[in-house]
Amino acid sequence: MKFPSPLQAATFLSRPNRFTCLVQVLGRSEPARAHLPDPGRLHELLRPGVRLWLEPKPGEQRKTQYQVWLVESGRSLVSLNTRLPNDLVQEALAQGSLPELAQYPTWERERRSGHSRLDFYLKSADETCWLEVKSVTLVEGGRGLFPDAPTERGRKHIEELIRLRRTGARAVVCFVVQRADALSVAANDRTDPKFAQALQSADRCGVDLIAYTCQISTDRVVLSHSIPVLS
Repeated sequence: MKFPSPLQAATFLSRPNRFTCLVQVLGRSEPARAHLPDPGRLHELLRPGVRLWLEPKPGEQRKTQYQVWLVESGRSLVSLNTRLPNDLVQEALAQGSLPELAQYPTWERERRSGHSRLDFYLKSADETCWLEVKSVTLVEGGRGLFPDAPTERGRKHIEELIRLRRTGARAVVCFVVQRADALSVAANDRTDPKFAQALQSADRCGVDLIAYTCQISTDRVVLSHSIPVLS
């Protein structure tokens, strides 16, 4: 998937709120405001002075002049758009490049089940499958960790998948690590032990846990390769 326009380099200055960054765009004298589409804590990534990559968003009615897409972390580029993993999964489904889900010729996004809205509902001639996608940006010692902040909503998604699996439907959690340097994925039990417990229960009852890294450049991002999920 290509980024919508050539990205511009900038330096991160501060984060006034969860969805806004103050940045210094290269070639500009005054700081600018940029929309941040990832409400996570991101403490390990958004440090003063790190390099960001932004999409210009002109318009008199906008409160921000740019949107943040990428941050540099060591030698890695990390995507900071939590909506992107769903688009990448849909693109992979259309291309048939997710072997774990290649048997489903039709799907729809954001279908309600119980009190939750799950990311994908997939169908084949003889099976239905519910798929929830989770975005991972935090990596420690080669291990991707989800979540980076407590998520009651995420836990409820897992609990709904458990319920669906017990009714006979297939259920899958797909962790998309929005960087290339993860070797595995695990629940971040230090940050959210309730989510970690729910994920362990899901694994025990037959919910499939899969994970993929991303290959990222300043002009495109694609799903790269499968890595194990440690439950």
